[in-house]
Amino acid sequence: MILQNLHTHTRYGDGKNTPEEMVLGAIRAGCASLGFSEHSPLPPELDPDGWTMAENDMARYRSEVLALRDKYAGKISLYLGLEQDMDSSVTEGPWDYRIGSVHGLHADGCYFSVDNTAAVLRDAVERCYGGDPMALAEAYYRKLSQVAEATGCEIVGHFDLLTKFNEDGAFFDESSPRYRKAALEALEALSGRGLIFEINTGAISRGYRTAPYPAPFLLRELRRRGEAICITSDSHSADTILFGSAQAAELARSCGFTESMVLTEKGFLPQKLV
Repeated sequence: MILQNLHTHTRYGDGKNTPEEMVLGAIRAGCASLGFSEHSPLPPELDPDGWTMAENDMARYRSEVLALRDKYAGKISLYLGLEQDMDSSVTEGPWDYRIGSVHGLHADGCYFSVDNTAAVLRDAVERCYGGDPMALAEAYYRKLSQVAEATGCEIVGHFDLLTKFNEDGAFFDESSPRYRKAALEALEALSGRGLIFEINTGAISRGYRTAPYPAPFLLRELRRRGEAICITSDSHSADTILFGSAQAAELARSCGFTESMVLTEKGFLPQKLV
């Protein structure tokens, strides 16, 4: 079995460790391979907190990962990827893969992140959506439905990211017909394209959730449609490279999946979930 994580952040963005420290953490965790997926640059007005990679760091990021690939050859396979945000300019490769993600929404003349803090999300609901959280959810899923065309991704990142602060139902009733209609319409728009949908444990390791993204009803629908999944930790530190992978695999199995995709030198290949 190939132990792998393809959703990895470093100090080039909002991660805590250098790329080499992440490689060493992956080796300690027993990974056969590791993919780097730093956040694509956003303009300053969309990234006031500086959580994405700076435009002038792009070349250095690329060269550092490729140098580490050579340095650790024979110990671990390394892949050069990018988490391409829909609000970034599409960055030309070559990349080994891209994760396509939606992190923010434009509304009422402002831009806000859906996964910054619960307070930011609550303010956006009141200020931009007339106190209607379902309107925000509908806007998020409308935007997500376009992520493949906008980013050229192979992997769809954290499908229902807007639920980061919602495990107690603080914002959305995720069982409501209105919410599920919006989510399932986005899923339908992305289906049948050969995409891979990640099961992402990142919010668990950072203390926001107790369950991975996406929700079981979405995973069951992905399985019904014959879509592919991969398991990622959305790791921001060297000690969380494989965080929650067993929990994610169990969730996948409970929703009917028997395989997950891994990236190899021959491209993405399925492997049995164990």
